[in-house]
Amino acid sequence: FAFFAGEPDRELLLYKPERYQGEFVIMVSQNPAWEAVIEECYPGNCKRVERYALKKEPDVFDTEKLEKIVEGLPKEYEMKLLDKACFSETKKIEWCCDWTAQYPDFETYQRLGLGVVILKDGQIVSGASSYTTYEKGIEIQVDTKEEYRRRGLAEICSAGLILECLKRGLYPSWDAQNKGSLALAEKLGYHYSHTYTAYEAFVYGKGEGV
Repeated sequence: FAFFAGEPDRELLLYKPERYQGEFVIMVSQNPAWEAVIEECYPGNCKRVERYALKKEPDVFDTEKLEKIVEGLPKEYEMKLLDKACFSETKKIEWCCDWTAQYPDFETYQRLGLGVVILKDGQIVSGASSYTTYEKGIEIQVDTKEEYRRRGLAEICSAGLILECLKRGLYPSWDAQNKGSLALAEKLGYHYSHTYTAYEAFVYGKGEGV
């Protein structure tokens, strides 16, 4: 994620931090002037999308409701905290790599991050984890393996992670990429705040638009 504010600056927009090794970025602008610069720098290589912000309400969660959701996990599945073995696995699996991508090693994740995974026959099939960490909170990232979607697993592991956050005095922040994510968040107790514009682009390597 890149958040641009202040006076629009083409050089700043194209700057690549040395530690950043990826190609895909989601850019969020403070105002339409920044949007114009983004579209100018990445012509034909960025997609304008709408994302959905949720209100930050620490006392809004119904723990009894969340516990009932977790209890609905079918017996053929197992849910547990994201441990060292799961951390290593996520580094190899494309569909869930975002759970741990911001943490260089398990020790850092164990100190700063938090996540829960759902297993089927010992294999990770769904989970919710901290995409990023900030003071007294995390940003939640939820993913389910394609063939296991629409079984309620994302709702269950999300409820489990929210409960873990509440136990530890952390705020489980949620930002919805699409309306499906928004609907799931609202089922878990979040309330819609506002819609905002973002740009998804492959930059910093593949297909740079300059």
